[in-house]
Amino acid sequence: MIFRQLFDSESSTYTYLMASRRGGEALIVDPVLDNVDRYIQLLKELDLRLIKAVDTHVHADHITGLGALRDRTHCITVMGEQSAVDVVSIRVTEGDAIKIEGLCLDVVYTPGHTNDSYSFLMDDRVFTGDTLLIRGTGRTDFQQGDAAAQYDSIFNKLLKLPEDTLVYPAHDYKGDTVSTIGEEKAYNPRLQVGSEAEYVEIMQNLNLANPKMMDVALPANLKIGLRQDDLERMGMSLGFGHGIAKVEDPNIMLVDLRDEAERKKNGIIPGSVHTPYPDLNDCLNPGGMLFELASSLGKRIVFYCAYGERSAMAVEAALGAGIEDPCHLAGGIDAWKSAGGPLVV
Repeated sequence: MIFRQLFDSESSTYTYLMASRRGGEALIVDPVLDNVDRYIQLLKELDLRLIKAVDTHVHADHITGLGALRDRTHCITVMGEQSAVDVVSIRVTEGDAIKIEGLCLDVVYTPGHTNDSYSFLMDDRVFTGDTLLIRGTGRTDFQQGDAAAQYDSIFNKLLKLPEDTLVYPAHDYKGDTVSTIGEEKAYNPRLQVGSEAEYVEIMQNLNLANPKMMDVALPANLKIGLRQDDLERMGMSLGFGHGIAKVEDPNIMLVDLRDEAERKKNGIIPGSVHTPYPDLNDCLNPGGMLFELASSLGKRIVFYCAYGERSAMAVEAALGAGIEDPCHLAGGIDAWKSAGGPLVV
């Protein structure tokens, strides 16, 4: 396995890049905007294709690299379903799995630092975001933080993991790089409490200053969605009302870009074909299914996904492949379901 722990000195943020092999698919956790060039260079050096970029929560101390990585690599962006971010490609919840070739992150909801904080478990290690730090825990005094919820996340979820599980946090301010669940149980001073009330009292009396970038980072991190209104102005976007009306139109082909887990969880628009977003380019090239449907049969390709981000990128890719008049379903399945569009579950 390829595993890199990268450090941003300005915000003391750890970013994690991983893949199962050289030349394969990669995933990145908690990228920082200022370091995107560095990540891109490392991906090239390791001959990796970035498939998914994940944030553990909405950060207040740095601007996320999710949007920039999406724009430059066409990767899928991922956050928890409680995040107030305008658009990400996939929203996950407890029990879901974030998968790429050869790797799988199990999703664990660990609120407390913020209400959208998640941890991700992979084999012998857990990426804890700001929930559990090395010899510390994330503050709980803003962004819907809740010390009691954090106590539950730590004591009833993270500390139930095997003691040799490696702990990789999103930040460290002392130079430590990794710990274990057993170490944190034994030596983390905030965890040496006898009750939830005692933990809450500690967290409510930290009296910390706000992160210095908070006023800049929070608004920026809530607005990373790909602009879909540009496609609407170009006539390459169907609102859910028009989409519902056209679902049985023989001249269009609805193309579902979501992965199989999303399809099972949220349903499928009747009559659509499945082309997972990571496989899109192969299908758009001459000889590929979508290329042939558009060029030989004269079908208008209409892409859809969960919220419209992947489908907007797919329209751009289709245009680049020479396909005429591609389109996408604005707002994705989320808007479709809200409008009462037909679904096969």
